[in-house]
Amino acid sequence: MQYMTNRLNNMLVASIFAIGLVYSATGVAQDSVEPQAGGRAALEQFASELDTFHATFEQVVLNSDGMVQDANEGELWLSRPSLFRWEYGGDFPETIVADGKRIWLYDVSLEQITVRDQSSLASDSPLTLLTDLDRLDEQFEVRDLGVDQGLAYVELRSIAEDAEFDRVLLGIAGQELKLIAMEDAFGLRTEIRLSSSQRNPELAPDQFTFEPPEDVDIVGDLVLLNDLNSEEAE
Repeated sequence: MQYMTNRLNNMLVASIFAIGLVYSATGVAQDSVEPQAGGRAALEQFASELDTFHATFEQVVLNSDGMVQDANEGELWLSRPSLFRWEYGGDFPETIVADGKRIWLYDVSLEQITVRDQSSLASDSPLTLLTDLDRLDEQFEVRDLGVDQGLAYVELRSIAEDAEFDRVLLGIAGQELKLIAMEDAFGLRTEIRLSSSQRNPELAPDQFTFEPPEDVDIVGDLVLLNDLNSEEAE
């Protein structure tokens, strides 16, 4: 049960983080924000002129007692406005791909693929509002936590009762996003620490396509599955 919960959490985190990140690529000009400005200004600086993104990451899920429930690492690629790919390594490797219409989660160990509608997941994402930074105050209690040890922090607390995450904490250095921490209503805290990040690298289009391997079970949204069958028939 815990393993399945972690799989779904990975898909949710990937969609919330990545969709919000690529959609955040609007904002002020790069030279209009001071490098050591507060959290909100740093967020705008990070978002400025961001089209593609690549980084490695370490992800840790902590329970309400602060104990590590799951830990993993991997690599991610993003392309504005709605494409991303996450590769999780470790003992239970996973690939999560958003192709603009669907989100695919391929569990290599289980030989199973879960497909979800990308728009429905995006609509639940608290970070999709980063498409318009001026709207943050309508949906979040926004706190600029200032700068600590080279990182500028901004805290977002959701006003909506049905939000997937109650609190989001972002840590930014200049134009580099270093930390994103998300806490849900059950006390779970997911921390993602990024490294070796690249802004606007050239990415191949097939980076964001997914071809299901043969003899692998596909489960998920019935409408999407019907669409897949129709495409294969064509």
